[in-house]
Order: sequence, then structure tokens, then C-alpha cells
Amino acid sequence: MACRVPDHGKISPWRFIIYDNSQADPIGLKLAEIAEKRQGSLGENTKAMELERFKRAPLVIGVLSSPNREHKVPVWEQELAVGAVCVSLLNACFSMGFAGQWLSEWYAFDDEAAAYLGARDGERFAGFIHIGSASIVPSERPRPDVARLTEYFESSLSGVDA
Repeated sequence: MACRVPDHGKISPWRFIIYDNSQADPIGLKLAEIAEKRQGSLGENTKAMELERFKRAPLVIGVLSSPNREHKVPVWEQELAVGAVCVSLLNACFSMGFAGQWLSEWYAFDDEAAAYLGARDGERFAGFIHIGSASIVPSERPRPDVARLTEYFESSLSGVDA
């Protein structure tokens, strides 16, 4: 279901990397090490947060944008397809009774961390989909007013019949 998205050119410009709980400790240690290189000595709470990042759910799926830069379909359109994959993956989780959350944190944008997590040259993480069972019911957050975000096009060409 996750791969059933608009993909003009049928190029599948994405890839998945699966991280299970058995890898959570080494991933946390490496992320803490990289974070410390970037920020200096980490406080106790910050270090604990880095160590726990891949323990939030029993399964994490990294979704990578892996565009074909030679293809006639623009890279931007390929990247949009990857975002659609992330949403479809979440919807698949929900339809099967699981909870899911799409996170893209600092390590998605840090070259060393992304490479450690499996990104290849020319790839970027669209995010990490955390999948499990909800321990609490998520609170509803404010949503944008669709009417304020929507407008109707009106042609400014005079003398043209619609």
C-alpha cells in the first residue's frame, strides 16, 4: 500500500530501510557521538534523548528520497512522490490497527548521521516512520482553516469566454 502513490515515469524514486529494536542501542550511541561532535559535551538529558531515539517504537522505517536525476520527471516531482509514500505508509499502519508517527529529526539532515543510517550519495531521508501501538490517545492539535488557504482562480484576460 505504501508504494501506491503518484509516480510519473514509474521510477520509484524512494527506498526503505528497516530498523528494529535490536539496533536501537548502537544507533543511539552513534547518534549521541555525532551530536556531541556537533554540539560539544551533551548534558545528561540530551544524551539520554539521543540514546532513546530509535526506542520510541518497536519498528522504525527510514524512507529515503532516491531521485533519478537523469530522468525527464523533475526531481521536485520525484521528491513529492516520496512524501506521498510516507503518508501512504502511515495510512497503511493506521488501517492495520497500529500507531505511526512520521519524524524527520536532525539526523535526517546531518550527512554523517544519514550515511551511518544507510543513506547513499545523492539520497536524503524524507523521514523516519515509527510504528507500534499507542500508549496514550494522541491529543488533537489545531488544524489550519482550509477556507483561508483556498482561493478560486479568476482569469484576468478580458474578452476571453470561459
